[in-house]
Amino acid sequence: MRMSSSRQSCIRLFGTSLVALATLGVASCGGSSNPIDNPTTVVNDPGTLTGQKLSFAYFQKCINPIFLAQLQIQLNGTTSTNTCAGSGCHASDTGTGGAFRVVPAAAAVDLTNVANTPDVIRTSDMYKNFYSAQGEVVVGSTTQSRLLLKPQLLGVLHGGGLIFPSATDPNVKLIEYWISHPAPQGQDEFSTATYAMFTPADPVTGTCNTQ
Repeated sequence: MRMSSSRQSCIRLFGTSLVALATLGVASCGGSSNPIDNPTTVVNDPGTLTGQKLSFAYFQKCINPIFLAQLQIQLNGTTSTNTCAGSGCHASDTGTGGAFRVVPAAAAVDLTNVANTPDVIRTSDMYKNFYSAQGEVVVGSTTQSRLLLKPQLLGVLHGGGLIFPSATDPNVKLIEYWISHPAPQGQDEFSTATYAMFTPADPVTGTCNTQ
């Protein structure tokens, strides 16, 4: 049976539409070109910073407190106050904020106690927080790390709204410094070389450097 020209045109148009939809579907999987899409993974470039670790000491004293602090949140035109580790946000047990998880009651680890070996520290709740936060970071790159991008709404969505209103926010400066000052090549996250990130160079008595 010979189809009419109008029916043939309709079929061609339908087929073209399916191809377009299929192409759109592929583009939207994972790494979309959508500037506000959320990538599924953070990829650490196997280049210049291969194997370098972020400082646990600096995280414990300078970064973890940010997650527990009462911060202003701007969401849908409303300003409120909450913590990153709050229930319904990134709390380890009750949070709904994706893979990033914080144990709110994590106890500080005494880094001066020789009994706290790396293996012991890695079983602590504080280390769980460190490990989860590091999973949101591209080591050495402040412009690719979701730990900074999401709370500033810089090209990615954040269900918790705007947390850090500008790049001059003191918390942004602390996180930037942590990300951009990994331990020396070949040394682990407990390297005493990272104590230079404090003034004086002591994670107990020193203050957190930001530059």
